[in-house]
Amino acid sequence: MEPNWALARKRPLLEKRARIVQSIRAHFVREGFLEVETPLRIPANAPEAHIDAVPADGWYLQTSPELCMKRLLAAGCPNLFQVCRVWRGGERGVRHLPEFTMLEWYRAEADYRSLMDDCERLIRALAPEGRIVREGETIDLTPPWERLTVAEAFTLYAPVSLEAAMEAGRFDEVIALHVEPRLGRTKPTFLCDYPAELAALARRSPGDPTVAERFELYIAGVELANAFSELTDPHEQRERFAREEAVRRAAGKAPYPSPAKFLDELASLCEAAGIALGVDRLVMLLTGAETIEEVSAFTPEDL
Repeated sequence: MEPNWALARKRPLLEKRARIVQSIRAHFVREGFLEVETPLRIPANAPEAHIDAVPADGWYLQTSPELCMKRLLAAGCPNLFQVCRVWRGGERGVRHLPEFTMLEWYRAEADYRSLMDDCERLIRALAPEGRIVREGETIDLTPPWERLTVAEAFTLYAPVSLEAAMEAGRFDEVIALHVEPRLGRTKPTFLCDYPAELAALARRSPGDPTVAERFELYIAGVELANAFSELTDPHEQRERFAREEAVRRAAGKAPYPSPAKFLDELASLCEAAGIALGVDRLVMLLTGAETIEEVSAFTPEDL
């Protein structure tokens, strides 16, 4: 019987992927982080209007390890990182898989600015030549990287203002079509300070409560990571989760249970910041792959 040549041709990129993941782990160990493993099947994820969890024997597959990792932080564990599988229903495209690999890390006694510094050190450690070439463009990784607020990005690139897009319910449409493709084209871009209503788990900025201390990292127009200073007020977090759940139900989506133990322990969480980075997309950027299929051993269609 002939071997599966389509699968065999992936071997060079899979070998590069393995080395990248090994380098990620080594980097965080050098930085003094504790690697943890948390359950993949949990009773409740954080309710988010645009993320659908996959049911699993009465519970759910995790959409992110964030709730368990924050509980560890609240219990006094030090800075944490994890490389794990996560699931999000209905996500499929050249940069999306319904099951994919996430790198997530948390810093105690820190805010989202510390995570920006972390990103600069991590990506430069993985690309020691100091640049990434993507679609004929060279992205310079020399810090500091561009830091652009969402309001500034809309002024520069969008056909409507941020306020008009929010009022019309067109934020996701406008940012996807007009803003994101322009970001991170010569240097990586931290798109930061999102409208507070678009950051379900992030704390509001002390200097401007209309925005949240949240950023997304873009390289060559690719969204790579989502990060924020953690909200640690249990009362406000319950209210935000209730609003997200109301939006889900109004859209006809299945109701989700509340992550009760996380909410009960949130008051013990110190000031902290956390970030989720898509490993598959990172491997695509570092290897020059055009699609997520090239850097994944199997996609749903292969099974």
